[in-house]
This record gives sequence, structure tokens and C-alpha cells, in this order.
Amino acid sequence: MLLAHSAQTTWSFEPLQLVPIAVGALLYWKRARTLARKGTPVAEWRYFLFSLGIGLLVIALVSPIATLGEEESFAFHMVQHLLLGDLAPLCIVAGLTGPLLRPILSLRAVRALRFLTHPFVSLPLWAINLFIWHLPTLWEAALRHQTVHALEHVSFFTAGALMWATVIEVLPGPEWFGTGAKMGYIVAVRIATTILGNVFVWAGTPFYGLYEQAQRPWGLTASADQGIAGGVMMIEGSLVTIGALAWLFLRLAEEGELRQELLERGFDPRSVNRAVRDG
Repeated sequence: MLLAHSAQTTWSFEPLQLVPIAVGALLYWKRARTLARKGTPVAEWRYFLFSLGIGLLVIALVSPIATLGEEESFAFHMVQHLLLGDLAPLCIVAGLTGPLLRPILSLRAVRALRFLTHPFVSLPLWAINLFIWHLPTLWEAALRHQTVHALEHVSFFTAGALMWATVIEVLPGPEWFGTGAKMGYIVAVRIATTILGNVFVWAGTPFYGLYEQAQRPWGLTASADQGIAGGVMMIEGSLVTIGALAWLFLRLAEEGELRQELLERGFDPRSVNRAVRDG
């Protein structure tokens, strides 16, 4: 798929992109209805976040953001990937619960893959995926070949979902990976994106030759477009990090109050720590 020389701000409805999203949304809705009939309904805020995540996926794949990013502007392509690999996975994972996932988790193959949400697995996988796909050879291969591009998108979403699943803990994680450790995990994630973002901002020389050949929006040079892409990456990462750390800080304060209350009631300290850890 070669870069075009004219702006295409159209919506592109491709069934191969939309059908899996629609199927996932339908399965979520059916399972949520089943749980509601059994008296364990899904919280409305989870419905909202999951729906928001689905909406972000659709916007990333079929809106003008996709056509501009794939054909003219690295900055728009960065926006697309931040939607696919960070914001949409965050919302979708936050909308899930253990009971919602139980039918999938009953599959032996899926159970065997639960180790992928271990922090010592998910963080390296996420970081490797992030940096490898931004190598010029792979990035431009994705622009030229639809199959590689689809693999890139699936990789970004999957890595992002595993990264956020580790933090949100839809399923229980290691006992030692409490709220404080999660704060460190989030900081490590954002250090990686900040490093990459700074590379794009301060490089001066465009990394991707195909974007140099394109007619970019607003008359931007390839270097300026690349710098904006790096800035967008850092700004988005900073805002999400602030939100995540604020949530974890409030959770840490609540855990401290609960721990003190249980200790004052005379419960065993080890049992208290385990109870607080598990919510």
C-alpha cells in the first residue's frame, strides 16, 4: 500500500476490520445479558468503558485519521496507533470482569496463555512490540503491504491489552504486585514512550522515506510532521499516566485505611495484607 500524493479524508469501511470488532461487541453484550439474568449484572460504568473502547477502535480504523495516517502524515498515523494500542485497550480491559471472561477462560488454550499478563512478561512484550514496529523497515513494510499492516495493528492492540490487563487485574496477578508496584509499572511504561517520543521530536532527520514523498497536510515538512508525532505520543502518554497514577494513589490511600481498620480489629497481619491486596 503506497503513500498517495493527495489528501483522502474519507471513511473507509472494510469488513475485515469491522467484523471482528462487531463480533467481540456482540459476544460481550450476550454474556452481560446472561449474567444479568443470573442476578450478577455488569456495572453500567463497565458497559460505558467497553463501548467507548469499541468506538475508539472503529474511529482508529475507518475514520479520516486512518486514511491520512496511512497515506500522508506520520503524526496522524501516530494518533491512530495510540488509539489502537493504548486508549482502546485501556477502555476495553476496564470494561471486563472475571465472570464476563469465564467462558473464554474455560478453554485450555486460553488458560495456558494467562502467563502473558504477568508483569515480567507483559511489560517486556509491550516494550519490544513498541520499538520493533517503529523501526523504519517494519514501519514502511506495514505501509506497503496490507497483511503486514493488519499484523501491526493486531500487535499494538494485543500488547496494549496485555499491558493494561496486568495493571487493572481483571484476573488476579502475583501477590507481590500490589498498588505500589503497579505505580512503578506505569512509570516504566511511560518512560519507554517518552524515550521514543523524544527521538522523534529531536531527531531532525525523517526516519520514514515514504512520508517524505507524500504531500502532507498544511504544508508540513517531513521533519515537522515527525516532531509532531513524537509530541503527540508524549502528551497522550503524560495524560494517561497522570490519570492512572491518580487512580492508583487513591486506591493506595483506601488500602491503607482498610489495612489499619482490620489490624485494629485484631486480624492476623498476613491475612490483612492478603485481604487488602485482593480488595
